[in-house]
Amino acid sequence: MVKPIRDEKSYNEALKRIEALWGSEIATPDGDELDVLMTLVEAYEDKHYPMPPSDPVEAILFRMEQMDLRRKDLEQFIGPKSRVSEVLNRKRALSMKQIVKLHHGMGIPYESLIDDNLMA
Repeated sequence: MVKPIRDEKSYNEALKRIEALWGSEIATPDGDELDVLMTLVEAYEDKHYPMPPSDPVEAILFRMEQMDLRRKDLEQFIGPKSRVSEVLNRKRALSMKQIVKLHHGMGIPYESLIDDNLMA
């Protein structure tokens, strides 16, 4: 029987039940229970374990490492060397034009490039 998740104990019980139900077929009693439990767990995690705001610089540095790029390689997306330095040292926020270029050129999700603190 599915119950609300109100504390860590019920949260952990729900996770164990999800593990037991994992792979259940959709539109079956087990599949429906899995779907409901996953929704409840997601709601609990959103409330009790919120994600930190996005950090555009960390997203850029992470993708640079993945793609084996150097700061010079960012100039085509951000601008001259001095502008790249300002952005990576958090002295200047990205412009919308730079965000679009980084998204299309490096495949960084928009959500990762838009600073939540600037949007508040």
